[in-house]
Amino acid sequence: MKEKITNERRSFIQQLGLLSAASLVPLSCFSMAADKKFKMGLQLFTIRDAMEKDPIGSLKIVQSLGYEDLELYGYDADKGTFYGYKSSDFKQILDDHQLTTSSCHYLLFKYLNSPIDDLNRYVDQCIVGAKALNQSYITWPWLDAESRTLDKFKLVSERLNHIGERVTKAGLGFAYHNHNFEFIDQGGETGYDIILRETDPSLVKLQMDLYWVMHSSKLSPKELIESQPGRFVMWHIKDMDKVSRDYTELGNGSIDYTKILPDPSTSGLEYYYLEQGGNFAQNSIQSITDSAVYFKKHLQKYL
Repeated sequence: MKEKITNERRSFIQQLGLLSAASLVPLSCFSMAADKKFKMGLQLFTIRDAMEKDPIGSLKIVQSLGYEDLELYGYDADKGTFYGYKSSDFKQILDDHQLTTSSCHYLLFKYLNSPIDDLNRYVDQCIVGAKALNQSYITWPWLDAESRTLDKFKLVSERLNHIGERVTKAGLGFAYHNHNFEFIDQGGETGYDIILRETDPSLVKLQMDLYWVMHSSKLSPKELIESQPGRFVMWHIKDMDKVSRDYTELGNGSIDYTKILPDPSTSGLEYYYLEQGGNFAQNSIQSITDSAVYFKKHLQKYL
């Protein structure tokens, strides 16, 4: 069986032409603390092209690189499927590859202006999906361009509180993920100011995208966390190209994560996910390979 799995992985790699010898570095080659507190996580959106072609083959590669926990995307609420698989079947696939999923980016923003009954129906569908995979968090990932005014951020905050209450009653956590637009100054105030002020910290946690904070916020990750300690339960970790300021592989860019990562205990950190939305040096699989190697070599204390 082991030989069969190895051959399947080799065939998939050769077919896509994506993986270099660096990916073969085993996790055991790196020094790690005996009392490991976190699992090395990956936001699967990074390899969305590979997941579309071959979800199972892609997950085999992800596991072989040392990733243990996944943040998902693309849940089909009406069908109850992830990546074309029924939730129960996808949970078994994850179990078969010793992978967990603790969060998913659900399309809650699409219901910002919908009747509350429609929003509640979708939230309940997300709860069903999250529980089927034993996830801890339902995460709001995005805002459409027309929803980024100060007035809209006030509506967003109202909806976040409403969703957070519903999700919390179901025994799950709820979080909001930032990009750059939350930090745009709109007459002395930002959208993130409104979210921080007008959402209930007990109902709405925060997933800090460290790249976007470094890219667009006037405050550092440390300063943001110190403003509301214990609330930033998840991080997204990705590097910034030194010239274009676009995404890049960890270690290739301008963000020195050996220095800027905030204190996990102050943050309230439970999970983190390496991510790269595009601008790959070669391709998505090679990028998660290179970032994993860098992370395991330089940031062992987070493993």
